[in-house]
Amino acid sequence: MDYHNIITIEPGKRSGKPCIRGLRITVYDILEYLAGGMTEAEILEDFSELTSEDIRACLTFAADREKKLFVAPL
Repeated sequence: MDYHNIITIEPGKRSGKPCIRGLRITVYDILEYLAGGMTEAEILEDFSELTSEDIRACLTFAADREKKLFVAPL
């Protein structure tokens, strides 16, 4: 999935954290809701401006960042 048109980063919005489509909902918010046990359906019910594609974009964004994480050996 190409999340680049969905996940936006604006310096003046939410301290520059990655947000969904310029909204004030961050990738972190969605990941935290999912980690806390909320289902996709519950998130979509609570945030009517979001779509299933938005949630998948958050997961893809997080997976991509994880894949790029590098820890240098000591």
